Amino acid sequence: MNKAIVALSIGMALGMSGCSDNANTKIKAVAAPQVEVSQEQTVEQAYLALVEQYFKDLLALEPVYATFVGVNDYNDQFGDGLSDKYLKQRHDLNNNYLTQVKKLDRNALSTNLKLSYDMFTYDRNVALADETFPNHFIPMNQFYSTVISMVQLGSGESAQPFQTVEDYRNWQKRLQGFILWMKQAQVRMDEGIESKVVLPRVLVDRIIPQLTAQLVASPEESLFYTPIKLLPESFSAADKAALTTEYTNLISNELLPQLTALRDYFKNTYLASARATDGWWGLPNGKVWYQHLANSHTTTTMPVDEIHNIGLAEVARILSEMDKVRKQVGFEGDLTAFFDSLSSEPQYSFKERQELIDGYMVIKDKINQELPKYFNVMPKADYIVKPVERFREQSAAGASYESPAVDGSRPGVFYVNTFNLKAQPKWGMTTLSLHEAAPGHHFQIAIKQELTGVPEFQRFGNYTAFEEGWALYAEYLGIEMGLFTDPYQYFGKLSDEMLRAMRLVVDTGLHAKGWTREQAIQYMVDNSPLAKSDIIAEVERYMAIPGQALSYKVGQLKILALRAQAEKELGSKFDLKAFHDQILTTGSLPMEVMELKVNDWIASQK
Repeated sequence: MNKAIVALSIGMALGMSGCSDNANTKIKAVAAPQVEVSQEQTVEQAYLALVEQYFKDLLALEPVYATFVGVNDYNDQFGDGLSDKYLKQRHDLNNNYLTQVKKLDRNALSTNLKLSYDMFTYDRNVALADETFPNHFIPMNQFYSTVISMVQLGSGESAQPFQTVEDYRNWQKRLQGFILWMKQAQVRMDEGIESKVVLPRVLVDRIIPQLTAQLVASPEESLFYTPIKLLPESFSAADKAALTTEYTNLISNELLPQLTALRDYFKNTYLASARATDGWWGLPNGKVWYQHLANSHTTTTMPVDEIHNIGLAEVARILSEMDKVRKQVGFEGDLTAFFDSLSSEPQYSFKERQELIDGYMVIKDKINQELPKYFNVMPKADYIVKPVERFREQSAAGASYESPAVDGSRPGVFYVNTFNLKAQPKWGMTTLSLHEAAPGHHFQIAIKQELTGVPEFQRFGNYTAFEEGWALYAEYLGIEMGLFTDPYQYFGKLSDEMLRAMRLVVDTGLHAKGWTREQAIQYMVDNSPLAKSDIIAEVERYMAIPGQALSYKVGQLKILALRAQAEKELGSKFDLKAFHDQILTTGSLPMEVMELKVNDWIASQK
């Protein structure tokens, strides 16, 4: 999974989180600058000025997102994202800028700016459609937890800077905004209870221990105390003493009591009102809401029934490929027995956590040797391999990626979950590295951040279907790189592809076809060698963020289809490196916009 996407999404979600609203507060609408193209200003200049101002207004509205994209002007703010005032401001931002950009003549723009224009209008339309659903009644879940996100920001290893005394004071103020957010979140969840828009009970059961883990006996034991443990030596003794006292008091007197209150709210109030249904269909207008989520995540207009059927066909195809591997290695039992063998026999997993991390470093070096043969453009930033932090490893994904710092001060991070080593089989390592690191998420995200000459919203925007579709395409590319000569590693590639195919079936099954959690788990048990613990975490993830899991396979199939089209139409003129340039060098794209770009490129090569 792309943690870069998650991080930026969390940044947006955190920015959509904030203080309670004063009923007498005057709402100030966000007004886009009026577009007037003078004789001295071209349409292109007017467009670039408009989207530049949009991005500045967005960062002012979403301060935590600003920190993630390397703009530190708002590091002391948490945001006001659950109040009616904020929701009105967000609507005005999207509506006003959409109105203004439509006044510009798209045909007067360059080819690349036409793509940018299409992305910008697409984003505004999706955002306006999204606000018609009551997302704010479910402000957190076990997978996207604002609490965990704030711990990561406060670790000193994420986007929040801790280099100066001012940085420390900024984080202190942001924590105070987070405390207010927790109070407002309870108000919104109360409204959700009244409206029957609540989480499934099992997901609430997962949130409670996550919150309980933060309720330590003393401030010094809190993960939010981490910045004090990292105080720079350059700080004066007086500053160190003052910051230590301030943080201790804030954590002890305000943060821990409010975390306790939030945990108690989930345990004593929300849990009793949680729903018995597992899918989005169980919510008011849930099927329509889910179709919107499926479309926004995949950036398509595909009906969920069509996505479900594609998933069924892909599962059948991959099962056939898996059985060929079973026969190739001479396994005498059936495919189910082969799955059991691969997931249970000790030779397929490491005994020590560090061995797993070291193994990925070896794979990194092997992949890096092949990359220049397939890419003209490669990221300047490097990545490192790290285990998932202990405090979140039980509920975290098996692996994830976090993007490098925009200014190059911090490398990308390929996180590996070492909690259950049996769930991290040796035969799955090559494909996982291809997906999360290079040439998957690390390549695509780092290259996007390093782009010059494109609008800022384009450098930092993301579409799950594109980002995850590219990462799954990177797994496919491993075949051409010669990385799957070992049949077991090739089986690992098929296993990961099977996960993404099953997601099409299970996600749509849960949210549109009335499947239960148990039914979804059993389907995945029957069709893959995944560890049961991983399957449960996967299914509960789909329950929490419907539609997101559809984007992987949908995106990959579109990229493969465009490549096949280019190879067919260009014949001997087809250049794989140049094709990859087309996909990677304008940022993340909606599927339709990516298709337009590749078609234009094919025509230009002819």
